[in-house]
Amino acid sequence: MKVTSVKHFIVDTGWRKNWVFVKVETSEGITGWGEAYTQYDRDTAVAAQVTELARYLVGRDPFLIKHFTQAAFDDYAQRRGSLEFFCALSGMEAALWDIVGKATGQPVYNLLGGPVRDKIRVYANGWSYHMEQPADYARAAEAVLEKGFTAIKFDPLPIPWRTYIPKEHEQHAYDVVKAVRQAVGPKTDILIEAHRRLAPMHSIRYSNRLAEFEPYWFEEPCQAENLSAMADIRRRTRIPVVTGEAIYTKAGFRPVLEQQAADILNPDVANCGGILELKEIAAMAEPFFVAVSPHNYNSTVLALAATVHAAATMPNFIITEYFVPYTELGKRVSPNCLVPEKGYIALPRRPGLGLDIDEQVLASIPGKQFPVRTLRLPGEEGP
Repeated sequence: MKVTSVKHFIVDTGWRKNWVFVKVETSEGITGWGEAYTQYDRDTAVAAQVTELARYLVGRDPFLIKHFTQAAFDDYAQRRGSLEFFCALSGMEAALWDIVGKATGQPVYNLLGGPVRDKIRVYANGWSYHMEQPADYARAAEAVLEKGFTAIKFDPLPIPWRTYIPKEHEQHAYDVVKAVRQAVGPKTDILIEAHRRLAPMHSIRYSNRLAEFEPYWFEEPCQAENLSAMADIRRRTRIPVVTGEAIYTKAGFRPVLEQQAADILNPDVANCGGILELKEIAAMAEPFFVAVSPHNYNSTVLALAATVHAAATMPNFIITEYFVPYTELGKRVSPNCLVPEKGYIALPRRPGLGLDIDEQVLASIPGKQFPVRTLRLPGEEGP
């Protein structure tokens, strides 16, 4: 069996970003699907990498997954990675696993050593965008719990993003988290996102103020490029620290573990290098007593399924991400997509990733270019 073609689909989600799906076809008629991570304004660049990298996958044996990903990095990228390259490679890698699973009649997790759990816990994200006042967050959080989730993530800091924040921003965030905790009660897990925006002095003070509300974690307290700063934050905060969504491959995570900069890693299956790379990152973390909670700012379709298969095999997995605003579109794209029940997703039993994709739906909602955003000017900066 050989790969005969690779196609990509840019999909208009109607919310915040496009999706990029990858379809890999073979000489035996078996088709695999994967998903590449995207960001606002960067989806066409990711898709362009799929197009170029596809020329090197055609003609290869789809079972030789590890060899292809290594050759792609060594020979195609010449060991100079980028967000766009790793997103494209991750989507193609997942599609190959989908093919291999279908060819062998096995779910992907069975090919990775078998599951260590039969369901995957998820947290809700995307529910708090455009919220402003603490009461708005509280009402929205209550609505999420009505959907059955037992864990929710949000960024309570107001915009614009700043490295150095005034006390008013910190107080606003404190009031938001207080209102949400009061609304959801003590049993719901609250996950605090910081989006890599803060200087350590603010992260430390801010997170310790929030500690009274017992957050499940404090995510991306500063830029991951400065791991010594993150390690310092971790030592001085009372909340578990998370990093990883902007780090790619095992090589990127090695110094995080060596410097003891995080309690939890959150690599994304659609940009870290793929399903096997995600599993290997988790295996690296095990002897350091570091948990893994895969990031999933992707669809509720292919990347979610890839995450579930990988997470099923990880002893140190704790929870993964589910973007609520993508639920209905996900069901249109894949009638058998994975749907949480009472905060968990049951492992799929079908071969490969276990999903059917409706290409007619994909064709009906082609990706679109987003309006130009307003970037701030010098006169709009704070003191």
